[in-house]
Amino acid sequence: MRFSTLSEWLSWQEGLHPSEIELGLQRVSEVWSRLRPEGHRSTVVTVGGTNGKGSTVTLLESMLRRAGYRVGSYTSPHLFRYNERIRIDGKDVGDEALCRSFERIDRARCTTSLTYFEFGTLAALDLFAEAQLDIVLLEVGLGGRLDAVNIIDADVAVVTSVDIDHIAWLGNDREQIGFEKAGIFRFGRAAVCGDSNPPQRLLEHAEQIGAVLYRFGSEFGYECEDGGWRWWSDGQKLADLPIPSLSGECQLNNAAVALQVLRLLNPRFMVERQAIAQGLEEASLPGRFQRIPGAVEKLFDVAHNPHAARQLAANLRASRGGGRTLAVVAMLDDKDVGGVISALQDEVDHWYLAGLDVARGLDRDALAQQANLSAQPFDSFNSLTGAMQAAEGESKEGDRIVVFGSFFTVAELLPQVI
Repeated sequence: MRFSTLSEWLSWQEGLHPSEIELGLQRVSEVWSRLRPEGHRSTVVTVGGTNGKGSTVTLLESMLRRAGYRVGSYTSPHLFRYNERIRIDGKDVGDEALCRSFERIDRARCTTSLTYFEFGTLAALDLFAEAQLDIVLLEVGLGGRLDAVNIIDADVAVVTSVDIDHIAWLGNDREQIGFEKAGIFRFGRAAVCGDSNPPQRLLEHAEQIGAVLYRFGSEFGYECEDGGWRWWSDGQKLADLPIPSLSGECQLNNAAVALQVLRLLNPRFMVERQAIAQGLEEASLPGRFQRIPGAVEKLFDVAHNPHAARQLAANLRASRGGGRTLAVVAMLDDKDVGGVISALQDEVDHWYLAGLDVARGLDRDALAQQANLSAQPFDSFNSLTGAMQAAEGESKEGDRIVVFGSFFTVAELLPQVI
């Protein structure tokens, strides 16, 4: 074996390919065909979209497992440990299994260069095949059409939402981005769109390739009820459903999408009402409007693009009390900082801007310049720890501190309060 520890494998993978991201399917497809010539035999649901992917996968995993099925899920990025990306039967895959899979991939690739993400995607598919699962849930990493997970033909393909992000790779308008995300659709197979206003190019692509498209607000949707909600789809209804355990108004949309997927998997995968209810109540995903109660409530959200920031703003508005909202934020240099800050300005009383000490992380001065907060009170700090300590020191009972801007931001500060 080339390496004996997971950290060694991951460090090596980071420098193996000339670029961090290289979209395209040829290299990874060739390695997959050598790694697993028999292909993939589980039922596959692929989930793409600008935001809501991880939540939708988590809700599906929770409900399907409650119904007794063996489920594998692949998501990215991770929050605390790389192992979180690959889950089998509700458990993160272990270091030893990952190392064995990486070794198999290394042998199968011969001289083919792979990115860090491609290595991880192949490991997930390899371990899922080895486990002989009932169903596999694959989250798209970037875009869809040229993302590594798209080497697998999905039985049901999902686009949760379409908005502006990753413009260097996907384009700078919703039409182009929608087309890229629709690339996971397949001829004659079900496609689900959770966006209430889908781009025309997404709709056109689905029609051109012969995918069977189900749109939120048209073929399915939800309505709020006293103490719960109701899901509907082509004459079918499920009433008095419990509110998902994942916090935030957007989670009802994600749950409606997940229920539509379950309907399309029926009758091969039957999920009774009790399993649906339990799955909704038990689903857990750190860093998505995660609330830590206290005299000063702390909220953590991985929001890092304008669409997610607008959702975060809506959640903050709906849960506002009588105190102030203090925001601790750090971001990467390829994000629309101005768009994110603008979406939250009406909900934040004081900003604590921090440098992010990771690759592509913005320093305090660059973040402050791009945030353009001259009309609002703010302070800037070299580190997230310094920003958080200042926010805590200046907060009063009844205030709340919201931490957001990146997975890295949440990953650094959340462990300090849980």
